[in-house]
Amino acid sequence: MQIETNVTRGENPLVSFIVPVYNVPEQLLRLCMESIIRLPLKESEREIIVVDDGSDIPPTSVISRFVNQITYIRQSNGGLSVARNTGIDHASANYLQFVDADDELIPRSYAHCLEILRVEAPDVVMFGLTHSAEPTYSKDFHDTAFESGTALMLQQNLRGSACGYIFMKSLTEELRFTPGIYHEDEQFTPLLLLKARKIVVTDTKAYFYRKREDSITTRTDKKTTLRRINDKKNIILKHNDLSKTLDNPQKSALERRVAQLTMDYLYEIMKKTKDTTFLETQVADLRREGLFPLPDRRYTWKYNWFRRMTNTKLGRRLLINLLH
Repeated sequence: MQIETNVTRGENPLVSFIVPVYNVPEQLLRLCMESIIRLPLKESEREIIVVDDGSDIPPTSVISRFVNQITYIRQSNGGLSVARNTGIDHASANYLQFVDADDELIPRSYAHCLEILRVEAPDVVMFGLTHSAEPTYSKDFHDTAFESGTALMLQQNLRGSACGYIFMKSLTEELRFTPGIYHEDEQFTPLLLLKARKIVVTDTKAYFYRKREDSITTRTDKKTTLRRINDKKNIILKHNDLSKTLDNPQKSALERRVAQLTMDYLYEIMKKTKDTTFLETQVADLRREGLFPLPDRRYTWKYNWFRRMTNTKLGRRLLINLLH
């Protein structure tokens, strides 16, 4: 592992921005860096950690451009989870923010999230993501405070992406991403929130998530699709096992997330495999684990509709046909 930094600091910064990089076009990485630097933060208040996870060609021109403002870590390729874990290990700020190297923070909107940190000092700020580089901007933000992550999970669905949160580093004391799996955020985020106390949810769209045709999340080959589906199933099973060891209200909160992920899992099978035999095999597996039929809970109208639709084999077949 190679670490380079010319940054000197006194007190701990407010936010450490962790930017994993792997074969990302340098132009996109430059835009990502510029979006962070444009935030209303003094240099002493921010820490930018770029973790180069074994890129074939190091992004030297970008690193040299920002060399006095970042910590650059180059390591052997281990995947996104390993790169994020490295960033956590080296972060010194009170709060952490993950930013994928081909995405950007939206400075005017993110400024509101920073204001929440300074005024409210919550454990977590949850904000909106957008696929628009210049979303419609409004100063009329709607913020909602929850007494804990558990309270949030009991009342509404989560955003799975870990990039949609600013959170206290102390919450990661015994928490890391699992290497080598897809949907790593779906495993990490609920566990993070179960540990959190005060949370503020704001509807400001502060993160620009860029869709790229050559990114790992857009691969549609059969091998990748099946691996994604299997990894999500394993995460569901692990969360389900953990929920059995918890007391209420954390137990109920994680059960809700398990039900939501199970719905997403079944939908993904229907949408991406078009295979009724495979679907019925997975339904049988879920039934043996006590995860099917989906529990009769009034979580959301979408969940209730999907639950009723998939309770029967005929309903599942009809839904597959509707999705294609």
